[in-house]
Parts: sequence; structure tokens; C-alpha cells
Amino acid sequence: MKKPIGITMGDPCGIGPEIVARIFADGLPEHAVVIGDAKVMERAVRALDLPLQVQPVTSVDEAVPDGKLMAVLNVSDLPDDLPIGQVDARAGRASYDYVVRAIDEALAGNIRAIVTAPINKEAMKMGGLNYPGHTEILAERSGTDKFAMMLANDELRVILVTIHVSLRNAIDLVTQESVLRTIELAHRAGKAYGIASPRIAVAGLNPHAGENGMFGREDLDIIAPAIGRAQELGINASGPWSADTIFMRARRGEFDIVVAQYHDQGLIPVKYLGIDSGVNVTIGLPFIRTSVDHGTAFDIAGQGTADHSSLRYAFYQALLLNAI
Repeated sequence: MKKPIGITMGDPCGIGPEIVARIFADGLPEHAVVIGDAKVMERAVRALDLPLQVQPVTSVDEAVPDGKLMAVLNVSDLPDDLPIGQVDARAGRASYDYVVRAIDEALAGNIRAIVTAPINKEAMKMGGLNYPGHTEILAERSGTDKFAMMLANDELRVILVTIHVSLRNAIDLVTQESVLRTIELAHRAGKAYGIASPRIAVAGLNPHAGENGMFGREDLDIIAPAIGRAQELGINASGPWSADTIFMRARRGEFDIVVAQYHDQGLIPVKYLGIDSGVNVTIGLPFIRTSVDHGTAFDIAGQGTADHSSLRYAFYQALLLNAI
């Protein structure tokens, strides 16, 4: 029997528990185990009135593949009165612990991929953990130094040179080495999707990709040479292209993946197409990791209205990448 997919519960005070419960209630095509808190998951199942039984387990091997059971690898023991829809230090710390346990299980070969529900940076910081997001935790714990965040849906794949830093700092972090590294990871991502020679479009940093130096020289002096070095390695990369049109061209099928220079440049086009179908994939890790493309949504947590489409899509993407 194949090893299960590990699904982290996310922040216990957010929508994570309910969207996790809903994808199990819908039925999953392959074996999965939740990494989180059994009592919190039981509360979510009761609140949503779902036909599921929570099965607390202390090891992945105890999880039983049964459509009516939701196995939960019990990592925390949170109080029954933990508030829903509020930032809480205990929840922040617990959400970090779930991710760490999932990483350890993946590295040990006990689960074959990680799918993550949303965590809250403020709650983690209150819990004494100062991480910008999932990506940095995953890289640090797994000892990965070359990694990138990719956002994908059915129409577009975008990988980022810089992630969770200020825009002012992002510009300084766009170097020949960082751009080349991201192009190489984009090539690896395309291969993971079964594309023999991924067509990689590199977005420029400045308006109109600098307009031959009129609007800044970064595109001429940094990004273009990095593309040249990638081409010398046999990678099908081109650019730098003007960022105001390259995502549209990729969406039309001209390219397989776009390299964006900073967070909002790359994520706005993907999220505009719909958060419910978007998935976050961390490229470069020694295991597969996909995630929802949204946050903890404290404003609707506990109301039973959270859309679980993105988590379901993330699960199917993990299966797809695992099968290739």
C-alpha cells in the first residue's frame, strides 16, 4: 500500500480544521492522514455535522484507509475553549509544530507528500516563532538552501525569485545568481509536471523590462545575463519580458512557467484567476509540498462557509506530482 499524503491542519483558530474536514467528507481518492489536533478536528466535524469519525493516532502506520474515518496524527493537546476566529499564541505554536512533524515524517519516508492548510504569521510570532511563512520553515527544517515558491492553477504557473521581503529589499535580492537559481528551479518544476523541455519566460523587474536601460539597468545588467547562463545550461528560458503582458502570454499557452522577480508581481495574476483553484508548490525540497493559496480567514472561521476548493486542488496536485 502506498504511503499516505500528510495534511497539516493549519492554524486551529482559522478555517484550516473545517476545510480539512470537508475534503475528507467529500472523499479522497487516496490514503491521507491529518497532522494536527484530534480534539480540534472533532470539534470541526461536529460543527459541520459531517459523517466522519476522527481516529486519533500516535504514528502514521496506525492510520486506517477508510472513507468514514479521518486519521489524525495527534501533535498537540489544545484546550477545549480555544477561541475560533482569533489570533492566539497557542494556536500559532501548534500550527508550527504540525508543519515540523510533517517535514520529519516526510524525510523519514512515512508520508509521500505534504499538503498544508493555512497558518497565521502573527499567531506564530506571538508563540515565539518569527517565520515569514511555510516556505522558510520547510526549507530550514529540511536543510534546503535552493528553493522557490511556485503558484499554479489550470491556466498559469508562476515561480518567484524573491518571496516574503519588502519591495525595497526585493530589488536588492534580484541578482544574477538568484535569477539563475530560480530559472533552474522553474526548469525542475516543469520537468516534475512531465514537460520534456519547459518553456520558461522570465519577467523583467522594471516597467517594459527596463526599455533598454531607460527605466533602470537591472534587466540589462542582471536578468538578461542570468537568462544567458541558463540557456548555456540547455534550459529553454527567454526574456526578460515586460511583466504587464508576459502572464497573459503564458496563460494563452506560449510558455509553461513564468519567473517573477518579486511577490506581488507574480501572485496578483495567479490570484486574480481565482484563489479557489490556486495552489502553492514549494520547489527544491526533498519531498513534495503543496498548499492552499489563501490565508486563515479568521473573519469567517467557525461559520461553516469556508470554501475548501483550494485545499482539494492542492491535494490533487500533490498526487499529480507524486505520480510523475
